[in-house]
Amino acid sequence: MNLHQFKFVQEAVRRNLNLTEAAKALHTSQPGVSKAIIELEEELGIDIFARHGKRLKRVTEPGQHVLKSIEIIMREVGNLKRIGEQFSQQDSGTLSIATTHTQARYVLPTRVASLREKYPHVNISLHQGAPDQVAQMLINDVAEIGMATESLAKYDELVTLPVYEWQHVLVLPAEHPLASKTRLSLEDLAEHPLITYHPSFTGRTRIDQAFAQKQLSPRIALEAIDSDVIQTYVRLGLGIGIVAEMAVEQSQMKGLVTRPLGQLLGKNVARIAFKKGAYLRNFVYEFAHMLSERLTPALIERAMTGHVADYEL
Repeated sequence: MNLHQFKFVQEAVRRNLNLTEAAKALHTSQPGVSKAIIELEEELGIDIFARHGKRLKRVTEPGQHVLKSIEIIMREVGNLKRIGEQFSQQDSGTLSIATTHTQARYVLPTRVASLREKYPHVNISLHQGAPDQVAQMLINDVAEIGMATESLAKYDELVTLPVYEWQHVLVLPAEHPLASKTRLSLEDLAEHPLITYHPSFTGRTRIDQAFAQKQLSPRIALEAIDSDVIQTYVRLGLGIGIVAEMAVEQSQMKGLVTRPLGQLLGKNVARIAFKKGAYLRNFVYEFAHMLSERLTPALIERAMTGHVADYEL
């Protein structure tokens, strides 16, 4: 029984039981992966996978228990490596951050710069993706800390904490009829083509819910994941835009104006997440504290050890 066997089993599951893809991901041969898994099964005296011929078809019931144990073992191996890095290379290493485009573009730059100034020997690896991809990168140990508005709180494998609250804003040309209106309504917005985020990004769920509660069907003219793209198409006259307030830089507006929409669409909460049971190095705690003063090491440690408390803003 060895770590290579555990890695092969994990990767086979991640690759939907496709041993060829698992072998490619692990830079080894498919027969080697198959042989190692069979040897582990023989040593344990159970079948981890049900097979049809040589093909893996599903994880067996005892295999599910094996996978949970392997997950714990591999997580602790990763923790051991991080502990070694922490104490053998003080204030150095790599911080891997998984986040969405909006957070990476508008929220993180100053914090990343501050971390690099304080820890000049720490390298930053920034991974961008949809919120569900951010969660999976944490679960798969690709990243140590994740940040997004959508999805993170629904994963049992993660510890999530709120960072800051934000609202959407309306972006429209200065000469647009709605620009001079003192009190906007959802009915006003529904009368015009809208340009906003893709359904899985940047609080789009809250936008859809607000219109649905009013039994309104907005005309979505264009969806994007990039706030700058949304503003570009607003300038071209395709519609009025709904973007996150942190994505608005007044110096870049050029003929556009904004109106707050928190009273119509509600507030959103950006959250950070860590994988449960992970060992966090000093500069990970420091980076979280740079994101929000309330995210002290003591608070994060309580959350990571499973203590139930009201961590909401």
